[in-house]
Amino acid sequence: MLSIIFSLFTTVIAVATFLPLWRNPHWSIRVFDFPRLQLAVLAALLLVAQWVFLDLTQPLSKTLVVAAGSSLLAQLWWILPYTAIWRKEVKDARNRHPGRTLTILTSNVLTPNRNAEALLTLVETHKPDVLVTLESDQWWENQLAALEGDMPYTIKSPLDNLYGMHVFSRLPLSETQVCFLIEEKVPSMHALVELSTGDKVRIHFVHPAPPSPTENDESKERDAELVIVGRSVADSQEPIIVTGDLNDVAWSPTTRLFRKVSGLLDPRVGRGFYSTFHADYRLLRWPLDHLFHSHHFTLASITRLPSIGSDHFPLLTQVVLAPARGQDQEPLAEDGDDRNRARELAREQGASKHDVPEPGE
Repeated sequence: MLSIIFSLFTTVIAVATFLPLWRNPHWSIRVFDFPRLQLAVLAALLLVAQWVFLDLTQPLSKTLVVAAGSSLLAQLWWILPYTAIWRKEVKDARNRHPGRTLTILTSNVLTPNRNAEALLTLVETHKPDVLVTLESDQWWENQLAALEGDMPYTIKSPLDNLYGMHVFSRLPLSETQVCFLIEEKVPSMHALVELSTGDKVRIHFVHPAPPSPTENDESKERDAELVIVGRSVADSQEPIIVTGDLNDVAWSPTTRLFRKVSGLLDPRVGRGFYSTFHADYRLLRWPLDHLFHSHHFTLASITRLPSIGSDHFPLLTQVVLAPARGQDQEPLAEDGDDRNRARELAREQGASKHDVPEPGE
């Protein structure tokens, strides 16, 4: 009986572990990219139970142990870079020159959530230079108007379809654009942020639509938006930041492809998961809200802030413009297959990197 039970659990974990390796964009396959941490914990517990309760001299028992061990190792391959045992991809900031420090608060507010006061309190407490809100509608725009005294530079796209977006900034914004790169009514925002030193940072705010089992069973639209933004910044020599809710986990093939084609760095690597979704379920949380940046920056801090009543936690990231210190920071390496895959994704959606605004270029 024990062998049957362990066989069942081992099969389920092995399928969930290795099924995503099948390159198929269907939602039912790609969704297994998300719970890799949870699957790793289950595989580890299963492996311990097998060692304790099974007769390891039996061939079936040995097979089950190998299967569970292989599943655990496969999951760790994806998630270990987001732990403190990994080498940091982004250096710690040494000198936090106020004029070269940029603090960004990224918050998916959840349109039906009406606890604007909680977000306003976080802004008052942490005083970010830039606030970007996702899923913000006209009601949220009205509530956040209180920020405009201190954060007078804004970009606004209030929508009631869960893809509204707003940017509020203490620092001057220029060359601002709101674009609908892949899907109608799914905006992205693009601008130059001018630091007090006069340095300008090209910044892209994104919130591509996720795959959905009821509305859209593929992730091609999301993937295409990420890769055209990534390809648009790849050849730039200017400081660049891309931030927002990517509706994708940090370790997924799509996010890794974005990092490869863009050459941008992930400050989470070597530091932690900073899982922002789902705020209500402690055991089911994943890093969906991100900030990536070019080698021009080092990291002062990255913090998941308290809940504001949304299903996402806000993410507060502080980077320091330090091109000399950051010049040898290395992103994920891109190869020919990555470039071809990125072009294919864009071509399938009739999109191009040239559709993406290039402020400051």
